[in-house]
Amino acid sequence: MPHSTSPQRPTLRKKGLKGKIVQLYEALFNGEDPSRGNLNFWSEIFLMKIDVSALESEIGRRSGEELISAKENINSLFQHCLLTLKEKHEIKILNSLQTLCVLVSSVFNHSANINRGFDVIDLLMDFENAEKRMSSLVEGTHDVITGSHPIELKRIALKLILILVTAVDNVSQNTILEYLMMFSVFETCTHVLSDPSLRLHLGYEVVFLLAVLVNYRKYESANPYIIKLSILDDAVALNGTGLVISNALTEFNKSFVSKDERSSEGFLTTLTTMVTSMFVAESDAPGGHRPTDFILLALYEAVHLNRNFISVLTHCHTTQSTCSPPSPHEQDPEAPSNPTPPPEIEAPSNLLVTFLQYASYVLDHIKTDTSYNDAKLCLIILSCICEDQFANAFLHDMNMIFRVPLHRASLRHRKYTLPEQTQPARPLVATLFDLISEFLVSHLMKNLPIDLYVRCVGIVHRILCYQKRCRVRLQYSWSELWSTLITVLKFILSNESSMTSRQEQQPQCQNILTLAVSIVNLINLFITYGDTFLPSPASYDELYYEIIRMHELFDRLYTLSLRHASNAGPWKDAAVRLNSNLVNIRSIINHFNPKIENYRTEHRLSTISQEQVMEVVRSNYDSLTLKLQDSLDQFERFSEKPREISFFTQQVRAITHNCRRNISLDALAQETVLQQFSSIH
Repeated sequence: MPHSTSPQRPTLRKKGLKGKIVQLYEALFNGEDPSRGNLNFWSEIFLMKIDVSALESEIGRRSGEELISAKENINSLFQHCLLTLKEKHEIKILNSLQTLCVLVSSVFNHSANINRGFDVIDLLMDFENAEKRMSSLVEGTHDVITGSHPIELKRIALKLILILVTAVDNVSQNTILEYLMMFSVFETCTHVLSDPSLRLHLGYEVVFLLAVLVNYRKYESANPYIIKLSILDDAVALNGTGLVISNALTEFNKSFVSKDERSSEGFLTTLTTMVTSMFVAESDAPGGHRPTDFILLALYEAVHLNRNFISVLTHCHTTQSTCSPPSPHEQDPEAPSNPTPPPEIEAPSNLLVTFLQYASYVLDHIKTDTSYNDAKLCLIILSCICEDQFANAFLHDMNMIFRVPLHRASLRHRKYTLPEQTQPARPLVATLFDLISEFLVSHLMKNLPIDLYVRCVGIVHRILCYQKRCRVRLQYSWSELWSTLITVLKFILSNESSMTSRQEQQPQCQNILTLAVSIVNLINLFITYGDTFLPSPASYDELYYEIIRMHELFDRLYTLSLRHASNAGPWKDAAVRLNSNLVNIRSIINHFNPKIENYRTEHRLSTISQEQVMEVVRSNYDSLTLKLQDSLDQFERFSEKPREISFFTQQVRAITHNCRRNISLDALAQETVLQQFSSIH
């Protein structure tokens, strides 16, 4: 039928047509010189609409040899893009930035056997001129980002830097970053973080950029980004960094609270959520941890490197509802003219409060390697915070109390409650103790995450050392913490056989006796120095009561230490330390048990109450002899090198890969960008 075939003919002819820009791409990569005879060629090409897919496919379909043969043209294209960045014509700046993004990304991702170091640099910008051209690139992108240009133009300039930084999974093998060490983008980043409008649009990308750049060969040579971040004292830039991190964590917390509320609505909702989650990837689900991986890394670097950032962590603020009242033309004219209620003001908060709430969710979900690593990084951050004198002072300040809605897992012996229904306003150190205790009791499983447990005990140890040193007497339910520690020891004894055999099969696992040593050291710290930081003598009496009550457990632990100390194996050293550290606990048990038994006999009691035991304890303190143990109030400060190098290398590799995979060149299409800013001319 003629009416059905005639519309198809022009369509077929159109498919065969090539736009002028596509023909120019082909000529460039064929090694031709399309500028011959046209002095305005390079000016005109950047006035044409870039064809992202055509440029990508043109590079992708070429062999490595063909690309190398077109090296001179590629160098010239790269150079003229940089020259165009210095012009004032925003269309040309836009097209040059888009061309650079596609060119760099496509060359790095080319499947041909091209060395991603010197060969790529030589192909893109000519190795002999690379230093000068990278200087021009950094200067040009800085001028665009900090100048009076539309925000989407600034976003593309920043995307170009991100493409360069994430070109290789292993950041330390990305040779092109050597030029970013020479020509720093740090000042560009701090400018964005200091400007509220830029921070709103570009803050996440800038924080990611800094988190990656400080990890470039950080263990091999002097990294200028580490130095600059460590001495940064610009309060506005630091607060801007904190706001970006806080907003990201807050959004995660809100999504998880919403998920908890849905889960508590009933069986049908829970079943629907479960079925839905089968078809949603972890990174896309509200509970997925991937979107905040780089935020966690950035928070760690800021806390670890910059002491001034501690004040950002603890800076208190109140937040208002972000919902604005409807504008007059949106209101129903027939509706009653009731005054708009003022926005609800929430309780005082800060980045540390937000992070503690976030950590409570992450620590409850460690089933995958990704979520386990997030939990580990959370505990490392908390360890660094607890090593800081100023942070500890804030944590213990009785005048600074907060209500932190910690997430608590649903266990067999307790009903699930929403976080805000359970937490009173208290000093943050009490919340931190609750967070650690919750993790310790809720993850007692045969595949025990020993490394995370050791880190949790280490956090408590750091806090107790501060309390002992500064004689801070915290009003806290200490008996619950002691009960938690004893519960973990009980679990170790009950599952010692299976966990030691697991270590034989997986030598990289932490030694379970190391965990036992850490817990016993905490108990010894309470015994030796508890009178300096426990709130009252009655608390000290309760500690002794708990030790005496659990005397059989400590006897079994002593037997365990003797057995492993007498065998040559991976547990011998830890067993010897455990045996030595049990000396005072055994002295307390051996001193008071006979006296309690005599008291029971004298008073003809079949059972003895807690108060009667504590009465015996109080009346027999004087005759107790304990050994003064060394270094109970000392701890090894956290250091990445050498233990954590592999962990952080893998974290940076993962977030770099994730970022590169999510950078969309399709979004660089000119019509999309032009729609997003109308001020371009």
